[in-house]
Amino acid sequence: MTSYKHLFQRALAAAPERLHFAAHSHSLWPDASWIGHQAAWEDAARLADHKWGRVMGEIYPAAQAEVAAELRLPDPSTVVFAGNTHDLLLRIISARRENPVRILTSDGEFHSFRRQSQRWLESGRVLLDIVPNGPDFADRFLAAARAGGHDIIFVSQVMFETGAVFSPIADLATLARPDGPWVVIDGYHGFMAIENDLSSVADRIFYVAGGYKYAMAGEGAAFLHCPPGFGPRPEITGWYAEFADLEKAPGKIGYSADAMRFMGSTFDPSGLYRFVAVRDMLAAEGITTATVNAHIAPLRDSLIAGLAATPLAEAKLLNPGGDPRARFLAFRSPRASAWKTALDGYDIVTDVRGDVLRIGFGLYHDQRDVKRLLVALGDLGDA
Repeated sequence: MTSYKHLFQRALAAAPERLHFAAHSHSLWPDASWIGHQAAWEDAARLADHKWGRVMGEIYPAAQAEVAAELRLPDPSTVVFAGNTHDLLLRIISARRENPVRILTSDGEFHSFRRQSQRWLESGRVLLDIVPNGPDFADRFLAAARAGGHDIIFVSQVMFETGAVFSPIADLATLARPDGPWVVIDGYHGFMAIENDLSSVADRIFYVAGGYKYAMAGEGAAFLHCPPGFGPRPEITGWYAEFADLEKAPGKIGYSADAMRFMGSTFDPSGLYRFVAVRDMLAAEGITTATVNAHIAPLRDSLIAGLAATPLAEAKLLNPGGDPRARFLAFRSPRASAWKTALDGYDIVTDVRGDVLRIGFGLYHDQRDVKRLLVALGDLGDA
């Protein structure tokens, strides 16, 4: 089995006894990210105020091109970046004129959307229709979407807690219109985990994700793909959003016609440097999302095969399928938190969401790591 540990020497050497099985939450950074981060600092030192010419003229377009290549988007100019996905969510909602905004979503969305949407519900800014997860979720969600009456349809491509995959994105896309509804796919657990091809729906859906997880680039590289003509004038807007609109009428707030219409203001570009550097590394090594999935599949299978000798055998495995899912296994048990705490004592990093223990795989794992994990799991006993 091919090992890719040599691409992560700095992170692995920084904590040589640690076994990091939370790649789905925060991937270890490959050495290439160090090079990218250094380049951001060196450009700032060398160019000072003039660094923005390089950032916006070279780094930003390169990052847009990488996102477009990964998602098979026809036009990189439909991609805009922000420090986090929450900023982008605010701008999407602000681009709707309705008050309240009627949103269809699920009960399995990530904390930033869940918390913000609940607060908007309190204030009267939105109305929420929430479809519970569980059996036949995709069919039930599609039925609710087709029933109409919503301004925004918001759903995760991969549920962050359970790893369940929402596949019928194309069916949702048929409902999308510039005047509503808008279809917003939260792809944070899908980007560079699933082999995506959005070419046929790029003109109808929003797709939001970032570099923090499977892209291995860390913070500050969240992005939004914006379908042309959808949301031309977000109310929450920064001065970068009008750079390309030089012919606006006097006294009117101008906007770029491309994805820059959702842009904010001055930002830390180091995440984009890291993202581009990591993508360059993957290209140089011939590593694609399919390559990573092929590397991880036997590791996941080995862990599942060894569970019978561990207390996790009593847990419910929520995503046992053979596809990559979100590159993590989700185990539901009332003992989930206790297991995580016990594994911390072995310097093995996992994470818990409610009563679900998540064990995630990355490019930096090999079979030796899985064997060590299984030994520790077998020792949990009554934990």
